[in-house]
Amino acid sequence: MITVRAPATSANLGSGFDVFGAALDRPADVVRVEKADRTTIDVTGYGSEFIPEDPENNTVGAVAEALDAPAHIRIDKGIRPSSGLGSSGASAAAAALALNELYDRGLTREELVPIAGKGEATVSGEVHLDNVAPALLGGFTVATGRDVTTVDADIPLVACLPEIAISTRDARDVVPAGATMEQLVYTVGRAATLTTGMCRNDPRLVGKGMHDRLVTPARADLISGYDEVREAALDAGATGVTVSGAGPGVLAACYPEDRRSIAAAMVEGFAEVGVDSRAYQTEIGRGATLYPDT
Repeated sequence: MITVRAPATSANLGSGFDVFGAALDRPADVVRVEKADRTTIDVTGYGSEFIPEDPENNTVGAVAEALDAPAHIRIDKGIRPSSGLGSSGASAAAAALALNELYDRGLTREELVPIAGKGEATVSGEVHLDNVAPALLGGFTVATGRDVTTVDADIPLVACLPEIAISTRDARDVVPAGATMEQLVYTVGRAATLTTGMCRNDPRLVGKGMHDRLVTPARADLISGYDEVREAALDAGATGVTVSGAGPGVLAACYPEDRRSIAAAMVEGFAEVGVDSRAYQTEIGRGATLYPDT
């Protein structure tokens, strides 16, 4: 048996739509695999009742097929589906790493990224690497096509997850089809600022670089209480706030001493509009962890 823990991730980070991603220290999925004649899947944990166990409709089933690695796969979900925290990407990344080890395929983590991307496409409808790349490689990642650049950043974060669901496909439907030159210039500037902040481990620059005038406003409209939660987090010391991935998760960058108060403020902000939520005091973390022979 091979066991892999794969972290939650946050994609886009505001200004890096379909390009930026970051591994979070917590929460995480745990995937266990054993060789079998055909692939079977069991799912337990947070939101498991909403995840199909049919291999043809599950992210890990697509990964097993891509690697020609049939297995009995058990997924313990620590990341709720439809959260904006890379739930399907984490399972796909964990399965890719575990099955590669189980069948001794000899692929590097970088080579496993597009394979895990095929798994996530089962849910999102398209191959995107902005979640699976950080889930496998850790840190802050920049995915352009099949090329991925990784920065081993150290930035404190708070991820707040409201008890509402937004599918990735629905969130993509509201993305504007075009942009003005002014919007493009602004977004490039903010993305460059965020990247500089990651390289310098500077929460102020990262937070400033999260601001986006194009995709985030459209997705924020799908999240009840987003404006209130954003303002509450900023008032509590957050350096920047944005929608995590497709939402409804909300991500705040901050200094370490402010994490606790920001987490409380974000939960209270959602509560003021009648939405329950949970907050994770976290940080940019490492990628999937392999536990062989367990």
